[in-house]
Amino acid sequence: MQKEMKFGTKAIHAGLEPDPATGAIMTPIYQTSTYVQEGVGNHKGYEYSRTLNPTRHALEKNLAAIENGKFGACFGSGLAAMDCVIKMLNPGDEVISTNDLYGGSYRIFTTIFEKYGIKFHFVPMHNTKAIEEKINANTKLIWVETPTNPMMNIIDIKAVAAIAKKNNVLLAVDNTFATPYLQNPLDLGADIVMHSVTKYLGGHSDVVMGALIVNDEKLATEIYRIQNSSGAVCGPQDAFLVLRGIKTLHLRVQRHCENGKKIAEFLNTHPKVDKVYWPGLLTHPNHAIAKAQMRDFGGMVSFTLKGNKLEDALNVVKKVEIFALAESLGGVESLIGHPATMTHAAIPKEKREQTGVVDSLIRLSVGVEDVDDLLADLTNALN
Repeated sequence: MQKEMKFGTKAIHAGLEPDPATGAIMTPIYQTSTYVQEGVGNHKGYEYSRTLNPTRHALEKNLAAIENGKFGACFGSGLAAMDCVIKMLNPGDEVISTNDLYGGSYRIFTTIFEKYGIKFHFVPMHNTKAIEEKINANTKLIWVETPTNPMMNIIDIKAVAAIAKKNNVLLAVDNTFATPYLQNPLDLGADIVMHSVTKYLGGHSDVVMGALIVNDEKLATEIYRIQNSSGAVCGPQDAFLVLRGIKTLHLRVQRHCENGKKIAEFLNTHPKVDKVYWPGLLTHPNHAIAKAQMRDFGGMVSFTLKGNKLEDALNVVKKVEIFALAESLGGVESLIGHPATMTHAAIPKEKREQTGVVDSLIRLSVGVEDVDDLLADLTNALN
């Protein structure tokens, strides 16, 4: 039945039932570490909350449904979800990822897992030939982020999935920027979808969480084994907050997209702005692919200033009043950030600038406020 529901209905109802004890329409917060058993091995499906908690379980089912998947797993953060995926690999295995990856993802790959003998290749994935050039017998995983953070590069998920399938390689897609409302990587051939639930899924800047969604039962079993063994799970209070956030995901993301479009178009004609990175612009690289695999183009916008001076960028991020200078993204409030010194500081300057993360690059997470106020705020800061 859930497969037949449209997105907004699934977001509100999928995987959820009224509480059998009281009829409460909201899933209760099961703030418990353990569960009383009637006898040895005779329980109601729950033994210990690291392994399974009813509030988290409801969220995992809901997330699977909105991503058109069968199995969901929630973690203490997006990086904890990534950690689970890489723990499926062995020393000597190789991973291909994009060269303009989120700084935290780059950091966990290079500073945590490289020393265990896993090799990472970072290539410009918007050109799929770059992936084929790096694939070899040791390649076990392709890690895709699309749109990328912060350059908004678009990677053709279907094309990468074809390469992965041909070479018997797992394909994981970080779908944080697009959200399940705009893009469903499993439908396009991905094996694993990852979310930093902290962002749009939670949507209110009050939770840190990650998630993985898959269709393959064998893969799900391995994910649950690592989730339980490593213990990087989220708590029931956070699961409750995200269940509440997802109920308005379709409404919020629609407004993020509307505001993002107006902000991108405004910046694209501003005399002090050099380049604007937003997948909805006709001039954006791989715009046609974005149009084919996404339902809209999101509320994340990056731009550079003419002259490319660090001090100019820092002045803009200090002068805004409604946009808050902060890391993270995807909340209802608008945020502004300077990737080179904030989210991507973990990436060496030379590598950072090769991908376009230059000193004057500014990233906006466009919120759901009145767009006229946001435009006035940016006008004032730029002037």
